[in-house]
Amino acid sequence: MDIYLPIAGLSVNILIIIGLGGVVGILSGMFGVGGGFLVTPLLIFYGIPPSVAVASSATQITGTSVSGVLAYMQRGAVDVRMGLVLVAGGILGSIGGGFVFRWLQKGGQIDTVVALLYVLLLGTIGGYMAKEALQTILASRRGHQMPFQRRRHHPAVAALPMRWRFYGSGLYISPIAPFALGLVSGVLTVLLGVGGGFFVVPAMIYVLGMATGMVVGTSLFQILFVTAATTLVHAVTTKSVDIVLAILLLIGSVTGAQLGARIAARISPEWLRLMLATIVLLVALRMALGLGWRPDEIYSVQAG
Repeated sequence: MDIYLPIAGLSVNILIIIGLGGVVGILSGMFGVGGGFLVTPLLIFYGIPPSVAVASSATQITGTSVSGVLAYMQRGAVDVRMGLVLVAGGILGSIGGGFVFRWLQKGGQIDTVVALLYVLLLGTIGGYMAKEALQTILASRRGHQMPFQRRRHHPAVAALPMRWRFYGSGLYISPIAPFALGLVSGVLTVLLGVGGGFFVVPAMIYVLGMATGMVVGTSLFQILFVTAATTLVHAVTTKSVDIVLAILLLIGSVTGAQLGARIAARISPEWLRLMLATIVLLVALRMALGLGWRPDEIYSVQAG
């Protein structure tokens, strides 16, 4: 059962695209990530042009995040004040990222830049998360009690001025730090079609010192608004949003997000981090291999 995508300019199997959306939705609900770091490469592997995959993924993540945020707000696991600061930085970053995306698109370098950023960011973040999760799991199996380390914000964050109290997270830090994280997240959302969660979630834990239980819902909260802004940026500047593709992905992902939130409640945080790290590293490896593989056709002709 195929359907034609008007912006991508090709036909795709409806069930495969909906299935991809479902997988992304589960990841969103489990880990607090928008899932774009997975669905964008998969769409590219499937044959969707990178620019269309990036822009349409951001559109779909907006809908997925609505479902996930509602599930976590019902459990009181969203720090709204922290989320709003992240959103402010993310919206500004998405606007700036839109100009960068358009500049790279005009220069014909967007495909290479997207692949390199995926390899560098996912490889680094995934490796760090996997190392910590494995240490905790192995220590537990050997009967050794890992020394308790209360999550504290990074010393650089402590040096920033103008502290605020974030009651939901139990933090007393400067809003400059989460604003900066949101800014980077916004740029990544535009350039890579990701919600930024794969970057923001580890940063909120290891840089801001937030408790793991509050991180997922707060991350989804900021992803919701940032991806909505990113969708508008792409629609106005790059004109690469394929609404048919986004709707197909959304059909599967909304249901998947609710399922993912229920699964996450039954799994320990260490195993959740290890699972997310494994997925991140596998995607990074596949993108790295793609950069080195010789294509079947070295040259191609495409109507502009």
